[in-house]
Amino acid sequence: MTSIVDLQVMWNRMIAIVEEQALTLVRTSFSTSVREAGDLSAGVFDADGRLIAQAVTGTPGHVNTMAAAVGHFIRDIGADRIFDGDVYITNDPWKGTGHLHDITVATPVFAPGHDGAASRLIGFFASTSHVVDVGGRGYGPDAREVYEEGIRIPIMKWAERGELNADLVRIIRNNVREADQVVGDIHGLAASNETGRRRLLEMLDEFAIDDLDEVATFVFDRTHDAVMQALAAVPDGVYENSMDVDGYDRPVHLAVRLTVSDTGIHADFDRTSPISPFGINVPIVYAQAYFTYGMLVALAPELPNNFASLAPFTVGAPEGVILNAVEPDPVSVRHVLGHFVTDLCLGALAEAMPGTVPAEGAGALWNFQASARAADPVGDPRPPVELLMFNSGGTGARPTLDGLTATAFPSGVRTMSVEATEQVGPIVFWRKEIRADSGGPGRQRGGLGQVIEVAPAEGYLFEFQAMFDRVDHAARGRDGGGDGAPGALRLDDGSAFRAKGKQVVPAGRRLIMELPGGGGFGDIDQRDPAAVADDRAQGYVT
Repeated sequence: MTSIVDLQVMWNRMIAIVEEQALTLVRTSFSTSVREAGDLSAGVFDADGRLIAQAVTGTPGHVNTMAAAVGHFIRDIGADRIFDGDVYITNDPWKGTGHLHDITVATPVFAPGHDGAASRLIGFFASTSHVVDVGGRGYGPDAREVYEEGIRIPIMKWAERGELNADLVRIIRNNVREADQVVGDIHGLAASNETGRRRLLEMLDEFAIDDLDEVATFVFDRTHDAVMQALAAVPDGVYENSMDVDGYDRPVHLAVRLTVSDTGIHADFDRTSPISPFGINVPIVYAQAYFTYGMLVALAPELPNNFASLAPFTVGAPEGVILNAVEPDPVSVRHVLGHFVTDLCLGALAEAMPGTVPAEGAGALWNFQASARAADPVGDPRPPVELLMFNSGGTGARPTLDGLTATAFPSGVRTMSVEATEQVGPIVFWRKEIRADSGGPGRQRGGLGQVIEVAPAEGYLFEFQAMFDRVDHAARGRDGGGDGAPGALRLDDGSAFRAKGKQVVPAGRRLIMELPGGGGFGDIDQRDPAAVADDRAQGYVT
């Protein structure tokens, strides 16, 4: 029997291992979204596919969906076809992270038994990252079926017994616009898993153990007890909330009904809008990821993420509603509505825990996705380039603190620097600054959005994929706080741009994006006069 002290040390060591796994992925990634923004996940799983530890680096949409994905790998590959030296891959939206642009790679771990015993499967490492292109229409909401959105890789072997699947590599290379980047990122995912595998085997050897069974049980038991203790603070009952957001061609109504019991919290999305014909639909695994994240940050923010912390939070929705997309529904920009699930569910929890839940924030990222193309392909041909940059509006004000400015919540990705983005493609940033007066007023002010002004470099135009929200529906304040400012999108000549869909930024023109602010919390008359003066001094309020 391993001592409790050793088990705790091993738990901490496994967290350090997955952090090194994630760092390997960042360092080997070709995509700026991974190495600059941290749009990834990394984790270690037991032999049954249950998440033991995850890297802190990463997003809920990747981590919490990947927690379910490894079980799909085990079932689809088959226990009799899992070999030492294998690497598995998929970007299936319903068995991975919700859309084709995220590629998940899993690697089995075999450990040699002591005293000459044969090696046996003891667990898996898995990682996920967003790649710059998967073919199809490109990263945007215009497709009408998932088949139009890009190459779909079923769960299969990227490598078997250490032998790379060269046929699959060729298929991928011939179906994406940025072949070197995409294939390079997949190799980076596999390399990150290999880093984790080696470090884990070193740990097993150091502690003279053959498998992860005892440490996994230790982790799950203690996590379960901590989650149940946190849940006990929420009164049993049914709590509801709804919000309207922009959608694609018409507003979308999101609604949730939370049922709190002594065994967990169940979210039902049955009253949400029906499926859209455009690619803003959300597979339920992604909706569950952001529901679970919202509950954990509200109830147990210091708790490590693993199988036991995720298990008490369940979701339900009939097929045909926009938060339960099924094949072949288009789902390319599932993050736009998926990110609102956290504020939606926190809003319901506010009824049970008054004075603890923040106001609504900008929610969805304002991802800048553009295909740079030669403005004069005949007279001045130039190489095509795919560009992707993540941008964030303001978060909602908190009960005792102002909202965060230009900060991604709930996705958690980091801000991507102007310099890094300009280095990878023909793009010029003319302006990137805090947007004054965009945070909702209140005792605590909502977080501010930002203003970004970009243009194609000389000789180029942008085929621009807009995937923005909160242009027609601002983030709402809470407990008397005011709404945040809605977003806006236009060219520098005043021409209006749609918030969603493929459009063109002509050569010589600039695109201006005004990102939304978060809602305020509490009555503005109760705001500290010193905070009001500081807002004016900083230029946050004019």
